[in-house]
Amino acid sequence: MSSMANILDLEGKPTKEVAVPDVFSKPLRPDIIIRAFWIVRSHGLQSYGRDPEAGEKTSAESGWPPTGRGISRIPRVKGERSRRAGQAAGVASVVGGRLAHPPKSEKVIYNKINRKEKKLALDTAIAFTADANAVAWRGHKVGNLAFPLVVTDDIESISKTSELHSFFEKVGLSDELKRLYGGVKRRSGKPRMRGRAYKEPIGPLIVVTKDRGIGRAADAIPGVKAVTVDSLSILNLAPAGVAGRLTFWTESSLDVLRSKTKGVEMKLEA
Repeated sequence: MSSMANILDLEGKPTKEVAVPDVFSKPLRPDIIIRAFWIVRSHGLQSYGRDPEAGEKTSAESGWPPTGRGISRIPRVKGERSRRAGQAAGVASVVGGRLAHPPKSEKVIYNKINRKEKKLALDTAIAFTADANAVAWRGHKVGNLAFPLVVTDDIESISKTSELHSFFEKVGLSDELKRLYGGVKRRSGKPRMRGRAYKEPIGPLIVVTKDRGIGRAADAIPGVKAVTVDSLSILNLAPAGVAGRLTFWTESSLDVLRSKTKGVEMKLEA
C-alpha cells in the first residue's frame, strides 16, 4: 500500500494529500549508492596525459666511461660557455627533467556498471529522500518537516531568487539557508586558477517536470539546484556518494516516477 504525503503550496501550507510511488519504500542500500556514484561520475571525466617526450628533449648524456670524473653519473647537457651546459637533464628528479610516472592519456578511466545495478542505485537514492534520519544525518537543518516533501507545480514558474528564498523560509528552512550562505568558503592555491575558487555546501534539490524559470532562481542560492525528473541522476540525489539529500518533489514529478517501469526487485537474505 502506498504511503501518503501532503502537497505544500507556495505559502508552505499543506493543501491536499497524494499517494507517493512505491519507489520511496525501496530498501535503503548505501553500499550500492556509493559504488554507483563513483562509476557514473567517471563518465564525465576527460582523459589527459603528458607529452611522452616531455623533459627528454635535450642533448644530455652520461660521460663514457661514467666513472673516474669525480662527479655523479647522471646525464648532463653537452656544450660549453652556456648556463645550461653541464647541468643534469633528461631524467627524473632533476630540474627540468621528466616525471617518474606521469599521467597517460591512454589510461582507461571510463568505468562500467550493470544497467539493473544502476537502476537499483537510483531507486534506493530516491527512497533515501523520504528518510528523515538520513536527511538530517547528511547535515540538513530540516526541523520537524514530514518526508517526502511534495510541493505544488506552481514552484516551476518561480523565476526570482527572492521568491524561492521566501518559499524556503515559509516551509521552515531558515536555519538551512543560514547554513548554506555561511558555508561558502574561498579556496587557496591552484583551485583558484582552475575555476574552483569557491566551495559551497550541498543544499536542497528541487525535482520538476519542466523548468519554467526555477532553475535560474535556484542557481543564485548556494548549494540549491533544480533538475527535471527525466534527467534525474544519482549525481544529484547523492552528491559524493552520500544519500539523503533534502529534496522537493513536484506533484507532476511523482506522476512521472509512478509511470516509470518498476525498479529491480531485491532478494533479501533470510
